Amino acid sequence: MTGAMYAAVSGLKSHMNKLNVIGNNIANVNTYGYKSARTTFQESLYTSVRSGSNGTDTVGGMNPAQIGYGCNIGTIDLDMSTKNYVPTGVNLDCMISGDGFFLAGGKQVLKDDGTLTAVPNAKDLNLTRVGNFTFDSQGYLVDGYGSVIYGFVTCAAKEDGGKNNTAGPTDDNNPLVSTQLVPIRLPISNTKEDATATPPLVVGQAIYPGVDDNGNNVYPTTGDTISANLDSISIDGKTGKITAVNNADGKTIVVGYVALAKVANPNGVTHLQGPYYRAGEGAGSCAPASIGDVLKGQNLNNAADDDADAQKIFGTGGTELITNGLESSGTDIATEFSEMISTQRGYQANTRIITVTDTMLEELVNIKR
Repeated sequence: MTGAMYAAVSGLKSHMNKLNVIGNNIANVNTYGYKSARTTFQESLYTSVRSGSNGTDTVGGMNPAQIGYGCNIGTIDLDMSTKNYVPTGVNLDCMISGDGFFLAGGKQVLKDDGTLTAVPNAKDLNLTRVGNFTFDSQGYLVDGYGSVIYGFVTCAAKEDGGKNNTAGPTDDNNPLVSTQLVPIRLPISNTKEDATATPPLVVGQAIYPGVDDNGNNVYPTTGDTISANLDSISIDGKTGKITAVNNADGKTIVVGYVALAKVANPNGVTHLQGPYYRAGEGAGSCAPASIGDVLKGQNLNNAADDDADAQKIFGTGGTELITNGLESSGTDIATEFSEMISTQRGYQANTRIITVTDTMLEELVNIKR
């Protein structure tokens, strides 16, 4: 009889854990980009009362007889499918329509080996589906939690393909894009006029980073590093291209491109605090991708084709951004309420098993009287 009580106790624990998941889903019904979770149960330990047999020439076979001892939590699955678009009217708000994640982190990222790097791999960064972006006082594209957003930025175009050791202006009509995965940052405002430069430097002109011989972006290290005075900043949903108008000369410039992370198993990501995930064990490979296949096929980190560690940039295929809005919560209230009712009744039924078992044990003890 105690086996029934132990089974019921395991059922109580499992239903309570499921209710915790349901409660978290309902609590986040208005959380942008929230991905709801689903709980499944699995049968627990079994003991055999009788083993099965295949039978003989004279006796038929028998099926095994087993008694179970309740249930456990089997899985808690995330639903990473795209949800509804919620218009916010904010110019830099973005929703991912399709698979993928925004890449977020610090200006330097702590790698798994404990070292800091300014050139992280996609697996070293946090993943998020919440695109509430803005540019901070230092010109970095950040989300609402202060994490910088990673992508590919415009670099100074020179005759050697942009690989120069000093930052300079670029051709605004045909910008060269660095394929190094870096925090997206506004170009710097030029403070010195130089008519002899090619092209000529004017005050307020956008100064982009250069690319050194190792393929790393290099920003100016001397003089003012104030961000260019830009207006009408917008993000193109089909390519992730960030454009703006420079108030100094009225030219439209390309700041860079927002990157997305392409994860082999999106449902296998590990949830961190807030809106962030990590592509840990179970998620498989995680690599940066360009929206709309703009940089697809180019080498990451400005590597040459003959470099031994050259890695191609993936494309996102049909995945695009929807701007001026965010992704709604993945919680379906009707589904969660129905699950809550069935979970409550399951919990109640298990308590009845404990009550009935207690009554039977009481009757057994009373036999002695």
